[in-house]
Amino acid sequence: MSDLILQQLEREWVAGRSVPELRPGDVVRVHVRIREGDKERVQVFQGTVIRIRGSGTGRTFTVRRIAAHGIGVERTFPLYSPRIDRIEVVRHSRVRRARLYYLRERFGKAARLKERLIAAPEAAELPPEEAMETPEAES
Repeated sequence: MSDLILQQLEREWVAGRSVPELRPGDVVRVHVRIREGDKERVQVFQGTVIRIRGSGTGRTFTVRRIAAHGIGVERTFPLYSPRIDRIEVVRHSRVRRARLYYLRERFGKAARLKERLIAAPEAAELPPEEAMETPEAES
């Protein structure tokens, strides 16, 4: 009985939050609320998603970025944490693995990932001839 109640609460919590679909290889910008004394501010952490694990409200994702002097910093965030203000997906990358731990040994050009292009939704709605036309100024 208690499992059913927990599952119902979990479904309501997940449905109430708008979270973008994340995949390994995506470059994301995570806006995290940080409390310093009695003040609260938003800090941005931008990097590559190297891992996603868990399910439901326990789902987490790990973001890796290169900080000053080439030092790699990884941070794991709970996906449905109230501390996360918002998550922006900057770009999608084409990867063939679910865990990108090999990026830890690479830096510079060797750590680049190929971009995965996604069709723009507004271009997909228009018929092909209208999408190709450019508006001309009328005289």
